[in-house]
Amino acid sequence: MKILHVIHSVNPQGGGPIEGIRQLSAALLELGHCVDVLSLDAPGSPGVPDFPFPLFPLGSGRPGYGYSPRILSWLTGHARDYDFVLVNGLWQYGSFAVWRAFRKTGLHYGVFPHGMLDPWFKHRYPLKHLKKLLYWPWAEYRVLRDADAVFFTSEEECLAARDSFRLYRCRERVLGYGIAPPPDDLDAALASFDQKFSSLSSKRPLLFLGRIHEKKGCDLLLRALREILSSPEHPAAPLHLIMAGPADDAYGQRMRELTLQLGLEAHVTWTGMLTGDLKWGAFRAADAFILPSHQENFGVSVVEAIACGLPVLISDQVNIWRQISSDHAGLIETDDLPGTIRLLRRWVALAPAEKDSLRANARLCFEKRFHVRAVAQNLLDILNSLKIS
Repeated sequence: MKILHVIHSVNPQGGGPIEGIRQLSAALLELGHCVDVLSLDAPGSPGVPDFPFPLFPLGSGRPGYGYSPRILSWLTGHARDYDFVLVNGLWQYGSFAVWRAFRKTGLHYGVFPHGMLDPWFKHRYPLKHLKKLLYWPWAEYRVLRDADAVFFTSEEECLAARDSFRLYRCRERVLGYGIAPPPDDLDAALASFDQKFSSLSSKRPLLFLGRIHEKKGCDLLLRALREILSSPEHPAAPLHLIMAGPADDAYGQRMRELTLQLGLEAHVTWTGMLTGDLKWGAFRAADAFILPSHQENFGVSVVEAIACGLPVLISDQVNIWRQISSDHAGLIETDDLPGTIRLLRRWVALAPAEKDSLRANARLCFEKRFHVRAVAQNLLDILNSLKIS
């Protein structure tokens, strides 16, 4: 089978969706299928030169919505080259262009919303939601309605999407999501990390790894850390936090300033975005992973953590929290300041044997639920059931 992914950009700073394409494409290739990717990146843009799969970066998309007549022209000209097209994300012209190409050629396509239909966004950004309401009936509604399948990564995401817009119809499929196992030699990755961040080599820090974005609860994490450190109950070895992710935008700068305002500069290390050995080395160096997110469709970094045998401290707004809880692979609390404080307090109160048990359970949870090979096979089974081959 030959599959085409369509995404606005392959820049790795885009987070989960582009990492998902990388992981799923590699698994599909191992199973003997072909994968291409179409994006609106300009040649030479971040992520393009070293992209590991055949990539068609069309460029020339307008800022914001990303309108480009080149997408529709390319899709209609190449529709017969592919058995199935996977749209990654919504609210960009690429998804509407695929729908228009479907109307012209009858190509088969599916949509990965990647959490972009979660009602959290309409409550958090009501003005943006009003704008979306204007073009929902003639654009995204039709994209979803006419897709052969709309793929959700969890039952929670699927159910939440139904509350996003009143006019809503699609062929729902809960596919799951997953990643490949981490590199075999995590000790070598740790050595690379320790060499770059030598001041952390004597610590067992908590790790936050992802976009520095308000939906991730970064402010809650910093304020909760301050509360724990100022309490007489804090551990003898003070907690240290790694904040790993791009923090150059306005929100990231506010979080760095908040770190100073709270007097946490000695307890927080900002690393910027980590990739490759440095990323895996950070997981290997950490004592636990933490993400008090307000909205997390899946949480690739959560699964990367458990794949490394790292317990995860997450909010109940991370859509895989039930699986984590069921397998005793981490701790779960609410996505507010009291909940985040409880996460930290519960973690520091655990005995070493209890932490070791969570570490063992974390790796078992990954193997049982989140290996990307199983997700790729699930996708192929769904496509076969749709008579697409």
